[in-house]
Amino acid sequence: MTPVHEAAMDFPDRFSDLPDYAFPRLRSLLDSHKPGGAPLAMTIGEPQHPYPDWVGPTIANAAAGFGKYPVNEGSEMLLGAISGWISRRYGIAVAPDRLLALNGTREGLYNAAMALCPEAKAGQRPLVLMPNPFYQVYAVAALSVGAEPRYLPATADTGFLPDLDAISPETLNRAAIFYLCSPSNPQGAVASESYLKRLLDLAERHDFRVFADECYSEIWRDTPPPGALAVAEAMRSDPERLVVFNSLSKRSNLPGLRAGFAAAAPNQFAGMRQLRNYAGAPLPLPLQAVAAKAWSDEAHVVENRALYAAKYDIADRVLGSVPGYAAPKPGSFLWLPVEDGEVAALRLWRETGVRVLPGAYLGRDVNGENPGKGYVRVAMVAPADEMQRGLETLRACLYD
Repeated sequence: MTPVHEAAMDFPDRFSDLPDYAFPRLRSLLDSHKPGGAPLAMTIGEPQHPYPDWVGPTIANAAAGFGKYPVNEGSEMLLGAISGWISRRYGIAVAPDRLLALNGTREGLYNAAMALCPEAKAGQRPLVLMPNPFYQVYAVAALSVGAEPRYLPATADTGFLPDLDAISPETLNRAAIFYLCSPSNPQGAVASESYLKRLLDLAERHDFRVFADECYSEIWRDTPPPGALAVAEAMRSDPERLVVFNSLSKRSNLPGLRAGFAAAAPNQFAGMRQLRNYAGAPLPLPLQAVAAKAWSDEAHVVENRALYAAKYDIADRVLGSVPGYAAPKPGSFLWLPVEDGEVAALRLWRETGVRVLPGAYLGRDVNGENPGKGYVRVAMVAPADEMQRGLETLRACLYD
């Protein structure tokens, strides 16, 4: 039998600079060391609040749908429910035919770039702009389409969002896509209406698209974050410049449902749907039924938000006097300043058993600097008593 040439098994060159994904990388850092106490994971943002009690019965009532191929773009019931939620939440009308159901927003954030990123921009390799640190699928999507990821520092000095005025005209002219997460993962920063208007104006003037990742939009403390769809409509910007993504993972504590959506204008929606016809993984019909009910119900979201508000108060009480601590407002993470995130995470694990994520694992080195290096990300998803114990332990180890 002829052996397969070794080069045929190589990872493609365009992915050769990818670091290990954050959580395997964390296991490599910590798992060869014994925990210094009862292990407590505060790493992954997997919601542990109860999901609605009607989820199981809804699946059971719709179980016959497992015997059918799902509707690829989403059932009429699901798309109608999403359209209704957008209307109630933002006061704008988005027709169901501008919506696409997703098997989790990560799929959509990736495949939208596959469908909409051009092969060249301004006669050069296109750029995909993204904040640094960021949700890692943004960079992989860029590399998959042959674009160059361009990492824009999102630091305390810039309000943990990219400084739009610091981006050169040359970069903007080559940009094809700008990923923006608001509220942001990991820092919880919110893009204001003025920020979103500025970004959409740049998109029109420099001919690029904004991919607005709003998956944390329903977890907030005092004021609901503005939505890019509503801002775009108010300023009458070109609707073809914007694609918005959201999901039920955080809003409804249903990360395993893998139910998200994309909202887009007709031309780009046609491209996204066409690609998904070939390569998408549609959501099973019984799960679409659950998703439709979840988008139609707000009571469980209000209850969920109250649980997070109590945790925000716990974090303030435990960490409020720590230098550099910023009180959480939206989202489900704390972004805590330390001298070195890897050193802090390893120390915390070895001395206490509390497990957190080094901030650098969510960023990239640019000119020798990683904006996440001096932070750890702490997920506030555990039950309140566990979270308080974890934060008190963390404070005693790293700050007292």
